[in-house]
Amino acid sequence: MIASLSGTVLAARLDCLVLDVGGVGMLVHTTPATAAAARAGQHASLATTLVVREDSLTLYGFGSEDEKVVFETVQTVSGVGPRLALALLAVHPPERVRAALGSGDVAALTKVPGIGRKGAERLVLELRDKLGVVQAGGPGPSAAAPAVADPGREQVRDALVGLGWSVKQTDDALDKVVPRAADGTGVSALLRAALQELGR
Repeated sequence: MIASLSGTVLAARLDCLVLDVGGVGMLVHTTPATAAAARAGQHASLATTLVVREDSLTLYGFGSEDEKVVFETVQTVSGVGPRLALALLAVHPPERVRAALGSGDVAALTKVPGIGRKGAERLVLELRDKLGVVQAGGPGPSAAAPAVADPGREQVRDALVGLGWSVKQTDDALDKVVPRAADGTGVSALLRAALQELGR
């Protein structure tokens, strides 16, 4: 198992990073927030987990060990795979996942694309005792950065649809956040603003 990676960021995309680790470019799937915090040419360290399938080896990376714990634990629930676990962390930071599970907040969990009411209730039932305790001292949810104007809209739309939202949900969210754009600060800022809007 590859438990962590440290190296130079070769590329930072909307939902993944490429890290140069000992001369090897490692593709690591991650949350939009973690990807947005990375900069090409800078050093990055990620907690990682390797998902092995018959036809693939997929590496997932996280900005904190707690994100990794949540990612791995939610997959112990039947019907929850890596993509859904990553979508959960894209919408809610670990402390909000723990709070939702601990309090039985089904409404918060159903904001994640791919999780319906029954699925949310199953998550609460099976994970309340495993993850339903908010860890003290954890960072709070990060404030949404100002959105950017139109050039990256299609790229952000594709990323959000890839995470599981419908095209209509994505377009509605982008219609709300794009007009609020200040000076353009990048595609990642628009993605964070759209995620916040979708998570309301």
